[in-house]
Amino acid sequence: MESRSTTILAVRRNGKTAVGGDGQVTFGNSVIKHGAKKIRRLYHDQVIVGFAGSAADGLALMERLEAKLEEFRGNLIKAAVQLAKDWRMDKYLRRLEALLLAVDREHMLLISGNGDIIEPDEPILAIGSGGDYARAAALALYRNTDLSAREIVEKSLKIASEICIYTNDRFTIEEI
Repeated sequence: MESRSTTILAVRRNGKTAVGGDGQVTFGNSVIKHGAKKIRRLYHDQVIVGFAGSAADGLALMERLEAKLEEFRGNLIKAAVQLAKDWRMDKYLRRLEALLLAVDREHMLLISGNGDIIEPDEPILAIGSGGDYARAAALALYRNTDLSAREIVEKSLKIASEICIYTNDRFTIEEI
């Protein structure tokens, strides 16, 4: 059976960054869980990370990122680069099927197993099966309203949940 992704969205505005994700877990054509938490705080609550993809793989990658953050004393860029290098080169890690979205007060990164570390031009980033829907909604709200980062995340995830069948409306939102 095929497991499906999720929706994770990050928005930065006025010095605040909000990261939100839905809680749905699907397996094949069935919803298995409605309230999963796919977002975690790492490194003394200074970094927020969300994952899309296999839960076990996403959690394993979060643990590795946290170890890299400890090694590089909270430097998210250095930790992400080292994780991406390891992920791409290590035989075991290459098999992990997940994407990470990581933010701190200064950076917003998409980290993939292909060695990608992408920081968006605008302060909005999304991953997962509903990521494009959430990102489009967030861009429109960011460009055309004065809503806070958290409000944009909430409204954008709600829109994504109404479009993407692999996204529900039970959100976890963290802010730094």
